[in-house]
Amino acid sequence: MVRSRRPLALLHLTLSAIAVTVAPACAQSRPVPPGAPETPYVAPDRAYLFAHMTRERYGVLHYSVSLDGLHWQQLNRGAPVSSDYHGHASIARGGDGRYYLVGNQSDDDPLIRFWVSDDLVRWTPFGTYRPRLEGIAGMAHALPRIGAPKLFYDAPSRDFLLTWHTPTVPGTPDDPERYWGSQRTLYVRSPDLRRFSEAPRRLFGWEMATIDAFVVPNDGGPGYCAVFKDERYPSYDWTTGKTVRISCAPTLTGRYAPPGPPLSPNFREVPTLIRSPDGHDWLLYYEQYAGTSYGLSKAPRLAGPWYQVSGNSGVPAWDRYTMPAGLRHGSMIAIDRQQYDALVAAYPPA
Repeated sequence: MVRSRRPLALLHLTLSAIAVTVAPACAQSRPVPPGAPETPYVAPDRAYLFAHMTRERYGVLHYSVSLDGLHWQQLNRGAPVSSDYHGHASIARGGDGRYYLVGNQSDDDPLIRFWVSDDLVRWTPFGTYRPRLEGIAGMAHALPRIGAPKLFYDAPSRDFLLTWHTPTVPGTPDDPERYWGSQRTLYVRSPDLRRFSEAPRRLFGWEMATIDAFVVPNDGGPGYCAVFKDERYPSYDWTTGKTVRISCAPTLTGRYAPPGPPLSPNFREVPTLIRSPDGHDWLLYYEQYAGTSYGLSKAPRLAGPWYQVSGNSGVPAWDRYTMPAGLRHGSMIAIDRQQYDALVAAYPPA
């Protein structure tokens, strides 16, 4: 008896159709193979602001923005966005919803200066703070110098944490690095950037030169993590010199554990950290100094694993991120799409 093959043919066609329908969805859910083209995720309500200086205008406030945290565009046709501000831009949003910006005129400036903004478009002076650098515990002979003050607002305590670095040893022409090797990170707390804790303290208990330190909540559990530059000069005795490292603590001001391994190559500084729009990755940017370019390391959690991302390579097919040339020290923050649109309208890109 000869049986009809029609049902089998129909079944084959039906299964083929299902496979064609399902395959794209399955492919989208699979991870992108290493080195394959990537399409960065853009969230409908999220964007990023990078407040920074430039190689040509050191200490002057400029803006760049991004929708995906990876591809950046400079605003205001490359011109400054403030005629008043000077410093290494660091922005924190306070409990009142307003934004606070910190800076100083130079490391010799005895005052740390604050500005405030409701919308990130216009900044107005807010006040000053003069830290007392004499008699700091574990920091004898502190020099009257204040480097790169940075702000963090801690919602649980409703306090701002203000950090900066100060040296204890002057440099000499034949040994300039002893100055940088004596840098230590100091901090004070304040509920409103008008009243400050009595005297600065050292943030880290271990003896290591550190600069450019900032604090974020620890995503691996309770506590906080500090990201900073290991400021010792690299050598066979100190291979981690001039790299970005991280240390975590159970409370905002310590005790911070000995720092982990480098998150960047040597001769990188001024780290800044954002979370990717999909929330899957930390994006850690750092400058290859002096003002050469920005690098990027990436990790799913602050504990790692971290790896370097290819960008600014001169080969577009290899680039997973891009930044305008000449950008220097600053900090990145997440903003919403309304704020992004307002910034672009106020300060059109080139």
